[in-house]
Amino acid sequence: MRIVVVGAGLGGVAAAVGLHRTGHEVTLFERAVELREAGTGIVVMPNGLRALDALGLAEDVRGHVIHAARGGLRDWRGRPLLVTDLAQAQQVVLTPAMIDRAELHRALRAPLPPGLVRTRTPVERLQPDSTGVTVISEGEPVARADAVIAADGIGSKLRAQLFPGHPGLRRTGRMDLRGMLPRPPGMAPDLLTSQLVDRRSGAMFGLFPVGEDRLYWFTDSLLHGTPPGADEARRQMLSLMADWHPLVTALIEATSPDAIYVDPIARLAEPLPSFATGRIALLGDAAHAMPPDLGQGASQAFEDAAALTRHLADAEPADVAQRLLRYDAERRPRANRMMLAAARQSRLTSQTGVAAWLRDTLLRAMPSRLATRQLAALWQA
Repeated sequence: MRIVVVGAGLGGVAAAVGLHRTGHEVTLFERAVELREAGTGIVVMPNGLRALDALGLAEDVRGHVIHAARGGLRDWRGRPLLVTDLAQAQQVVLTPAMIDRAELHRALRAPLPPGLVRTRTPVERLQPDSTGVTVISEGEPVARADAVIAADGIGSKLRAQLFPGHPGLRRTGRMDLRGMLPRPPGMAPDLLTSQLVDRRSGAMFGLFPVGEDRLYWFTDSLLHGTPPGADEARRQMLSLMADWHPLVTALIEATSPDAIYVDPIARLAEPLPSFATGRIALLGDAAHAMPPDLGQGASQAFEDAAALTRHLADAEPADVAQRLLRYDAERRPRANRMMLAAARQSRLTSQTGVAAWLRDTLLRAMPSRLATRQLAALWQA
């Protein structure tokens, strides 16, 4: 079949590779002038690794698995709230991987033949009919397809076209600040793979190793108005976290503003009624944009790509609508559960005052073994 994938982010590239390898004629459209990914680190959870395995794309990622004994939640001074035994969880399921986003994108797109990708082509509209879909860019038809995969990201124009009555995105009122830097020599590993939460401000700081020599950190804090630039956001976080564990401010201060990314956190205001309509399917953030609190954004997109590849593997043009309904039936319930779970986790970690004190008290009382089992269940789901 002729299949068009719109959007060359991580999920779109993975889907293009999978569909190409099953023998379909695939075209990948990307609005940017070149095929690349910017950003910091990204976690691929065990369920995401399994999906990449199914696509034959996990080999490079497995070289970046996280080797850490413990993780969990701590208070702003670094004192444990909820400890998870990562080594025990990894005996049950695969190990998560932490990798540079640009490096992951290069690895995923490596199998794509050069002629398959068309950059500088913003797809603004789709025109489906009884025999296929016409793809429109800048007012002109650029392709005719038997099936279209819309992977055009969190602000998806195609989602808005397919579901005009859907309310779209909703900002959570919080800001995500992310950075990556060389790992300081002699740094104690006590905060690696941990997240620090502050019951006074509702802010969070997380830290993960990227390979042997780099660190990825992120903050999650209240956003008042328009997101500031990287330099101003960095100053705000240094002020807000001045009395946190000293490693927090040291790492933020050591990261230059040009290595910091700032984004308002948003999610779908409500779940979509379907991930597929006719010959068109949605994938990744276009289908189920969620807060980053469970680290499942990329992994859910990879699950989408693997499911689409499997359902369309031997399909003929006449089969497309029915096959995409099967994709929807498989992926929508699970992805929506994860989206809602991420929203709950966001509310839990951003609480302040009495609610946050009660949260911290309950977390300290939870046995480490129970927390570890819950973590393994999430990874295995």
